[in-house]
Amino acid sequence: MNANPAPAARITGAPLLVLVAGAGHLPELVAASLDRAGRPFRVLAIRGFAERAMRRRAEATVDLLDIAGILSVLEAWGPACVIPAGGVSRPNPAAILNAAAALRNRDALRAISAGGDDRLLRSALLLLEEHGHGVMGVHEVAPDLLSPEGVLGLHAPDTAARESIETGQALLSTLSRYDVGQATVVVGQRALAIEGPEGTDRMLSRARGLGRRPFGYGNAQPGTVLVKCAKIGQDLRVDLPAIGPRTVVNAAAAGCAGVAVQAGHTLIIDRQATIAAADRIGLFVVGLNLDARTGPDA
Repeated sequence: MNANPAPAARITGAPLLVLVAGAGHLPELVAASLDRAGRPFRVLAIRGFAERAMRRRAEATVDLLDIAGILSVLEAWGPACVIPAGGVSRPNPAAILNAAAALRNRDALRAISAGGDDRLLRSALLLLEEHGHGVMGVHEVAPDLLSPEGVLGLHAPDTAARESIETGQALLSTLSRYDVGQATVVVGQRALAIEGPEGTDRMLSRARGLGRRPFGYGNAQPGTVLVKCAKIGQDLRVDLPAIGPRTVVNAAAAGCAGVAVQAGHTLIIDRQATIAAADRIGLFVVGLNLDARTGPDA
């Protein structure tokens, strides 16, 4: 992908957006979507996380811990809304180049750093909102990056896979209140693996050893499916479920017959490459309509 794609004609009078770029390919995809829509935006890159393409495009680069610096940039730009995109985690040494900024903001950092990475992100968004900056999610500004409903490739789930999908949906709905994860590998009415803090890829690695015996090299059980959905009541600005080509490859290695995701709530990174990989391997990818889903946090 071109790091600096030619933007469409800008929408006259449209409000300025600020894309806060973290790690991964997502910020580049969001930038391309905004370019296609002709929406004016600036890029604020997070040092130590933003990829090279976004660092080149950024009009400012800040340290993750430099809260005062981030707020100062936003005040100068005066955006209508801030869009966080890409991963951040607990700061690594490459992300902490401004020790003075960390010291200057130590009280705020202490307040937002207690708990997991989700809480870190939620607290950071709350801090922005407290200073008058609206925050929007990728799903709100780049809906073309989300999974549509229905079968997305050449292959469709069979009867056994559909039973697994129903089990996975019910399981994830029940687990929403416990903030466990967004994904599960299911065989029929049995959960083979449930996503924890390690993420989807590592869960799939565990599932491979459990579902393919002996030692992860036997035949997988028919109807094995990866199901991935947003938690009920989840703040999608913080952690929008996502799959990509690597997810498809890892799901196949784990013995999955396909991948089922929540339509309208799941990012498909490089959709064309993702579906092509699934078609080539022989997996289905399907977007589920879960708008009527209810649960303890709905």
